[in-house]
Amino acid sequence: MPVTIQTLPAEVINLIAAGEVIDSIAAAVRELVENSLDAGATRIVVSVWPEQWRVQVADNGTGMDLENLRQAASPHSTSKITTEADLYKIDTLGFRGEALHSLAQLGCLEVLSRSNDLGLRDFSENRESAQTPAKSSFNKGGVENDRSGWRVVYNNAGEAVDVETAAIAPGTVVTVDNLFGNWPVRRSFLSPAQQMRSIQLTLQQIAICHPHVNWQLRQGNTPCLHVTPGSTAEQLLPQFVRGVRSSDLQYLKLDLPASPQNQKAANLLLETQLVGATVKPNYQFPVATSQFQMPNSQFLELVIGLPDRCHRRRPDWVKVGVNRRVVRSPELEQTILSAFARTCPRDRYPVCFVHLQISPSEIDWNRHPAKVEIYLHDPSFWQAQVSAAIDRALHLNDEVLPAAPIPDRVGQLLKASEQKSAYSVGISARQNDDGGEDAKGNKIGLMELRAIAQVHNTYIVAEHPSGMWLVEQHIAHERVLYEQLCADWQLKCLEKPVILSQLSALQIENLSRLGLEVESFGEQLWAAREVPELLADRDDCADALFELSKVADLQAAQVATACRSAMRNGTPLSLSQMQNLLDEWQQTRNPRTCPHGRPIYFALEESTLARIFRRSWVIGKSHGI
Repeated sequence: MPVTIQTLPAEVINLIAAGEVIDSIAAAVRELVENSLDAGATRIVVSVWPEQWRVQVADNGTGMDLENLRQAASPHSTSKITTEADLYKIDTLGFRGEALHSLAQLGCLEVLSRSNDLGLRDFSENRESAQTPAKSSFNKGGVENDRSGWRVVYNNAGEAVDVETAAIAPGTVVTVDNLFGNWPVRRSFLSPAQQMRSIQLTLQQIAICHPHVNWQLRQGNTPCLHVTPGSTAEQLLPQFVRGVRSSDLQYLKLDLPASPQNQKAANLLLETQLVGATVKPNYQFPVATSQFQMPNSQFLELVIGLPDRCHRRRPDWVKVGVNRRVVRSPELEQTILSAFARTCPRDRYPVCFVHLQISPSEIDWNRHPAKVEIYLHDPSFWQAQVSAAIDRALHLNDEVLPAAPIPDRVGQLLKASEQKSAYSVGISARQNDDGGEDAKGNKIGLMELRAIAQVHNTYIVAEHPSGMWLVEQHIAHERVLYEQLCADWQLKCLEKPVILSQLSALQIENLSRLGLEVESFGEQLWAAREVPELLADRDDCADALFELSKVADLQAAQVATACRSAMRNGTPLSLSQMQNLLDEWQQTRNPRTCPHGRPIYFALEESTLARIFRRSWVIGKSHGI
């Protein structure tokens, strides 16, 4: 029987397209919430009735007038873009004009909206006519509706079939009822509990990119999630991740340059504008020159869970956001995991959120219907920026460990006292035991950490500008040696070989993989004529090589070598030896934990000590005045 090719009916085409955009209640929530954010909302309430397949999203955004409401659910109607060039400079969450029309196709759609009193028009995905003329809109009866609310019900084609006035505050309320009523197979995948969990995760991912918004999620009339707004994602993360406190997190914000591709394109474009020449034909622009957009302010926001304080069983909180949307980016996610390598315990993963705010011309959003995957024009450049930012956040310096704040009045009194007296209360003025400048004066980027004692020949007591630290000497030295080995894995030839016994074929193969060739030296005996340089002069070199034969990769071998070579707890150290170790340890890339993931130091801040000893900075009060 011959195959017959025929054009699908319009209603089937629309249903297939709608199913690509909206595949669950969570997807419906995502699209409606993104519309609210594009409309400038600062308070969003999501109500869900999973058993009735009903969703309602209410916001306090700019709202819509009646003219825009009639057009809102029409196919491919949007206020975000108007021309092809706009696809290369997208700065909104929505732009395709599909969400409301898809919801109308899959359920019963109702929208209540009122423009705010300033006459601002809606900028959301399916709300047409972004630049409304600066005059009042009128309905068919000639009644001014700028300050009126409207209720509009749409049919499956996205046409307004029921229009009436409504009492509503400025903003928009969108209700979708009987979702997937005409596509029942979609209702069989998730239980109500799973749906609510999926919605909650969706809102968390959106909220972390918009920390200024107040979020509420309700199951029917029962509140189940409330996100308190903050100034940065650092203040929101403890609300989402169980067991994580604000003190466990490190926030960093860095300005970013333009990528080399876009910078080169910008320079060439500027030259053509200045001299009237044509663009060199041998250079391929990431986007067309007529659509190229010079980046304004580009920055990276980073929130990391300090690896000595928090980590996860799964990499579920390794998140990447680009221009106010969490996206899947395998390249950047792998960069994050690599930057945290050998900082968390075995089978544990970091907590990390990276948010790139970059020029729209650096991004191509047309990769996934839900816009959860993107193309970056120069991924290796952004990988390098992310890696450098994480390294910077993990360092121990005054940038990420600021001194404890002192009230202004107290600071002024202390400065006045210093000028009239022969003493100084600033730790930075102190000298080392040898009379030279302190570490901060000699080591660029290092904070001041001064060794003052050793406890049980195991812990170094170090004085810090904001308190005191206890540093375990063995694992601090282990971190130093490990990073040295990673930078320079050297093997040393021995005049007298090391004799090993009872090696299996797998162990011999592992040693060979590490560059440590062994040769037969008798029955069940092997001779190793090359060993890692750190182990060459050790009496237990044979035992160390036997340990190395049990690991299958170079990194694990470097960890084992560093652990065996580091100074042991119980070793007495002089003040100068302790200070040298502290200085070397501070300069490592990941100084917070050893390669096994154990915390290296314990901090007792000045504020904690003052609380323990009931001290107060209130002048006179602590002296009984």
